[in-house]
Amino acid sequence: MKLLTVCMFLTLSLLLPGIWSNFAHSQSRFADTYNSEDEWLIYWYLCGTDLETDDGYGTTDLKEMMKVKLPPNVKVLIQTGGTMKWQNNFIVNDNIGRYIYDENGLRELEVIFDYDMGEWETLADFIEYGDNNFSPDHKVFLFWDHGGGSTSGVCNDEYSNKALRLNDIRKAFETVYKPSPANPPFELIGFDACLMATYDTASTLYGLSRYMTASEETEPGIGWNYEGWIGALANNPAMGGAALGQEICDSFMQGCIAYDSAEYATLSVIDLSKIPELRSAYEAFGREALKHSSLNPTGFFTIFSRSAEKSENYGGNTREQGYTNMVDLGDLAQKSKILLPQTSQRLINAINNAVIYKVHGQYRDKGSGISGFYSYDCDKKNFMDYAKIDSAPLSLKCLFYHLIYGEIPKEGKDLLAGNIPDPAKPTIIQSLYEKKAQLFDIQSLNNMPVDVDKEGYAFFNLTEEEMDLLSTIHCHLIFMDPEDDAEITLGNDMDIIADWETGLFKDNFRGTWPMLDGHPIYIEITAETDDYFLYSVPIKLNGKECNLQVVFDRYNEEYSIIGARKELNDMGMGDKNLIKLKQGDRITPILFASSYYGNDEDYVGEDSETFTIGSNPQIANESLADGTYGYLFEFITPDGESAFSELVRFEISGNKITTIVGGM
Repeated sequence: MKLLTVCMFLTLSLLLPGIWSNFAHSQSRFADTYNSEDEWLIYWYLCGTDLETDDGYGTTDLKEMMKVKLPPNVKVLIQTGGTMKWQNNFIVNDNIGRYIYDENGLRELEVIFDYDMGEWETLADFIEYGDNNFSPDHKVFLFWDHGGGSTSGVCNDEYSNKALRLNDIRKAFETVYKPSPANPPFELIGFDACLMATYDTASTLYGLSRYMTASEETEPGIGWNYEGWIGALANNPAMGGAALGQEICDSFMQGCIAYDSAEYATLSVIDLSKIPELRSAYEAFGREALKHSSLNPTGFFTIFSRSAEKSENYGGNTREQGYTNMVDLGDLAQKSKILLPQTSQRLINAINNAVIYKVHGQYRDKGSGISGFYSYDCDKKNFMDYAKIDSAPLSLKCLFYHLIYGEIPKEGKDLLAGNIPDPAKPTIIQSLYEKKAQLFDIQSLNNMPVDVDKEGYAFFNLTEEEMDLLSTIHCHLIFMDPEDDAEITLGNDMDIIADWETGLFKDNFRGTWPMLDGHPIYIEITAETDDYFLYSVPIKLNGKECNLQVVFDRYNEEYSIIGARKELNDMGMGDKNLIKLKQGDRITPILFASSYYGNDEDYVGEDSETFTIGSNPQIANESLADGTYGYLFEFITPDGESAFSELVRFEISGNKITTIVGGM
C-alpha cells in the first residue's frame, strides 16, 4: 500500500456540469552602416484576420506607429486587408487599402477590390507598387499576421482562409526583383507573426534581403513595438539592418515585459549572407542522419526522436493543440552530438554564425534563434507540405520520408551514393500517398502486463529490443465512477520512474493531480527539459475555447500559469494572442468523458463546473478524493504510434492507496 497524507473532496458533479533572460550574443550595438540622409521605405503587409476583427491588434500597432514623428527620409508604405472588420475609422473595410505614413501623417493612396492577402499575386502587386512609386536607398519589408512555421506560412486571409506559403513568398519577390546575394534588394525582411524564424524561411529569403527578423515561438498579441523600432530608425537613419533588427528585438522584449508576456517570447536576427554555409551544414547533418537510419532504422530514429522530444520546440506539438513540427535547430544538434558526431558541431557553429542577435523569455532559454522541421506527428499531409518547400534541405526530406514511410526514397539513395538527385523528378512528392510499411510495430506492447511490487508500485520490464521501439513513455490518469457509468480522463504526464538502462519502469502516483484553484482539470504534457515541463490545459475562458499554457519548474517544484491561447487554426497557424488571466475571469475546465460500461473507447470533451478566479489563480498538485482511479502507461514510437499497458487501478481510501492489477 501507498500512504496518502491529505484528502480533498472530488465528485462527479464537480467534474462534469516574466520574466526574461539576457539579450544573448552581445549587449553592444551594431555600428552605423549608412548615411543619416539616406532614404528608407518600410513595406508593411498588414493582413488583419481575426487578430484585428476580434481584438484590434492591427489597429493598436498602427496607432503605435503614428506616435512616431518621421523625418522626410523615412516612410512607411502599408497594405491592409484580409480581415472582416477594422477596429478604427481610418482603414477601409472589405477591400485592400494602400496607405503612406510619412512626415505629414497617414493618408490613403488607393483602394483595390477583390484581392486576397493569402495569394502570391497580391503580395507581388504590392511589392511592384512600391518599386514603381518609390526609390529609397534602403527597403524593409514586414509581414504582419498569424504565422505557422515552415509548412503553414504566414498571412491567413480571413475571407478566403488562404495563406502565403514560403514558395509563394519567393515567387512574389522574384516577380519584381532578381535575387542578388551580393546586393539584395531589401535590407531587412521581418515577420511580426508566430513561428516564422525557421531555416526554411531564411533560406527562402536568401538573395532577397540582408537580414531577417522573426520569432521561433508563438508571439504574444502585443507583437512588435512599432513606436520603439520605427522611432529608432527615425532617430538614426544611418543604422543598418543588423542594428534595426536589434532595435526590433529589444523593443519587442521590453513590450513583452511591460505586458507580463515575456516568459515564452523569442525573437532573433539572422544574417542571410550566412545561409550558404548554414545550408551546407544542415544538409550534411541530414545526410549523416540518413546514413545512420539506413543502417539501423529503428535504433537511429528511437534515439533521434528522444533528442527531438527533449529539444526546445514551438507551437505546442500535441494531439490536443495540434502540431507545428518546429524544433530549435541548435538545441536538436546539441542533443544529437553523440548520435551524429561528424556534423552536429558544424551545424551549431553555422547557426551561431548566422544568428547575430536574439532575445528570449525565461522558458525559452535553450533556443539558438532558428528552428527547423521535425515530424513530431508523422502526418503525411504535413510532411507533403514540407517536401514541397523548395528551400528545405533534400536530405531532411528524405530522412523524414524514411521515418514516415519505412523506406528511403530514390533521392535519399542517390545522396547516400554520393550522387546529385535530379530536381526535375521529385519522387518524394509523387509517391507521398503510397502506403508504405511502418518501421515500428508495437502491437506486442498492447495490454502490456503490469505487476505490483512489495511497496505497492505498479511496474513492468521492457527488453532492449522493446525499448528501441519507443521514443517516450507517458502515464494517463482516469477517474472511474461505475455508479454513474462514467470514466473521466484527467490527462497525461511523464511523471514515472524510468530506468532506460535496465528496462524497469514504475508508476510514480502519489494520490495527487494538478488542479486549478482546487478544481479538476485535464492536463497534457507538451515539452520536457532539464529545468521545466510545459503543459496545456483545455478550458473555456469567458465562454471561448482555448488552452492554458502552464510551466512546472523542476527545481522549485511549482506550477505557473503563462496565459491562454487558442489552438492552431485549420491552416496550422499559431495564435498570436496570449491572454493573461485576470481577476473575475470565468473558467470552465474541459474534461474528457466516456462510459464506464460501454464499448466506446473515445473520450468526448465535456464542460466541467464554471468558476470565477481571483487575483492569483494557481495550479498545484492536490490530493484526490477517495475513489477508484485508472492508470495506464502509454508507449509512444518515433513515428507517432502508441500502445497502452493493461489498466492499473488505484483505490484511494482515507490515507491509503491500494494498487490492483489484473482480474478487473
